[in-house]
Amino acid sequence: MINDTAAALEAVHDAWPLICRECRSVLGSELHYQAMIYHALRCAGRVPVDQLGMNVKQWIPNVTSDLFKRLDQSKNESFRGGFEPIPDIVIFSPNVGGDWRRRRADHTMKHMLLAIEVKASERANRRLTYSEIAGDIAKLSAHQEEARVRGYNFTPIMLVIDTAPDPKERITQTTSNDLRALCTELGVEWRYLDPYDDEVQRIALGRRFTSGDKQDK
Repeated sequence: MINDTAAALEAVHDAWPLICRECRSVLGSELHYQAMIYHALRCAGRVPVDQLGMNVKQWIPNVTSDLFKRLDQSKNESFRGGFEPIPDIVIFSPNVGGDWRRRRADHTMKHMLLAIEVKASERANRRLTYSEIAGDIAKLSAHQEEARVRGYNFTPIMLVIDTAPDPKERITQTTSNDLRALCTELGVEWRYLDPYDDEVQRIALGRRFTSGDKQDK
């Protein structure tokens, strides 16, 4: 049972070596990597099935964050009134009761412990861009802001699977550094996996997370 944010982060720590190994072993779509991460969290992270969701729809009415307000206003007028983030993977507290349907949006937000957004290098002849990853980082931060305004909280994680064999299809070191800096600025955990650099795995194995506010330096 995962009872708090520290335990959720510990589950990510424990699952990270399997995530690294298995995501490096195949080339697939972003959705496939999401499923592999889910599998690793269940098996190596030991997250109970009734506390681990994928593609969790969460309608938020009366949004307060600047980003979600702008996204709401960009919609057709008849569809305004809120915004619906859909985090790729979520670890919940036991009180979610195995039910994170869209109709239970506030209940779902209340019991979120950790949310992960996944980006993967899957396009032919082009790499992920700074703007599209930064956009997901900003959404994670805005989602956390909405939760805190309502008296809740969770830890946001941006996880990039950048394992394309061709270097021209992977983000540059400058982009990676800039994205890491943005995560630090916005209070989002940064996780990056390339095809070869085991330093990423050593960092994960060499430390234990204790707070959603701590960043991986």
